[in-house]
Amino acid sequence: MRWSITLFVALAVFSTPALAEPEPIPQTEESDIIKLPPWSAHRILVQDTVARHAKDGRVYVLDADQGKILGMVQESYNGNVVLDPKGRSFYVSETTWSRGNRGERNDLLASYDPQTFQIENDFKLPGRALVTPKKNNLAINADGSLVYVFDMVPTNAVHVIETKTHSLLKNIDLPGCALVYPWGNSGFSSICGDGGLSNVLIDHDHIEVTHTKPFFDPEKDAVFEHSPSDKNTGQTFFITYSGLVYPSTLSAQTTVEKPWSIQEAAGLPRASDAGKPFEIAWRPGGWQLSALHYATHRMYVVMHKNTFWTHKEDGTEIWVLNTETHKLLHRFTLPEPTSMVGLTQDAHPLMFTDDAHGGFYIFDAENGKLLHKISHLGDDLYFTVALGE
Repeated sequence: MRWSITLFVALAVFSTPALAEPEPIPQTEESDIIKLPPWSAHRILVQDTVARHAKDGRVYVLDADQGKILGMVQESYNGNVVLDPKGRSFYVSETTWSRGNRGERNDLLASYDPQTFQIENDFKLPGRALVTPKKNNLAINADGSLVYVFDMVPTNAVHVIETKTHSLLKNIDLPGCALVYPWGNSGFSSICGDGGLSNVLIDHDHIEVTHTKPFFDPEKDAVFEHSPSDKNTGQTFFITYSGLVYPSTLSAQTTVEKPWSIQEAAGLPRASDAGKPFEIAWRPGGWQLSALHYATHRMYVVMHKNTFWTHKEDGTEIWVLNTETHKLLHRFTLPEPTSMVGLTQDAHPLMFTDDAHGGFYIFDAENGKLLHKISHLGDDLYFTVALGE
């Protein structure tokens, strides 16, 4: 009996639970916003229109050196984006409706802080063209003081927005002409249906519009709307579907030089125009099919091999050409066909392409070496924007 009592006491002692630790007191959650360093040459914007559900368009902010996403902002319904030349803000044009897909329409120009991605201003526009995004639907002048918004209702026009006051400066009607190619701080040019250009000089309240003579045939060999341009100098290279390049200096009195051939620069015969549409040749194509590195006068062009009316076909190679000597410098074979090419503007530039599955590729622009691949960055990557463009 004594043994049983002793065992019972022992079991009771060892089975007594230890004193429970006090439950932690829940802490109040505090939200914060990470502040990125100032914008740098290899931090870029990537436009994703998300064509199958365009209300969910996006702009990605990437660290191209690391191949990593830093953030994202929304860009509703065929939106567009431009970056201040000094990286002080970036601007997104977009369209919403008060009841989702109906109700009051709001065309907006949102200004974002480039370090926190917080909206600084949300300006209501008179309108904007609801077309597939192109770099030249939305543009900014050389010092960042004016943003240009292309519109098509009730007629083709450009709305000029002052970025300092977030106010409308001018509405400029341009019937028969489209898009915006800025030159300096004082104006822009637009492509016209007759094969020429309209040039708009903005001098405070004074607007002066001039027109060039037609220099290309829109029916036989049209120019790409996505031709590369340097807004600091007005130097622009209008590329035709066949691969001719028209060097131009945009201004109030635009000059257009005699064209040279991309194919002849590579030692190949000049490609045919619409007069011989079934001739197979290397041709420019894609969406954002070209980019210009200003300091080195190098033009990067997406190229494919096919017939004339294949100007939207993805390219299998990037051709690098010197715009001063009209010579081919490199032919970079791509891991996957691309619809676009983009560049940074620094002394050690990076080159960007995409693929049909939303993949994004980062290369050394000087030798074509692949540095990073993001397997599925987005759905419909249309173009990149870098500092100094």
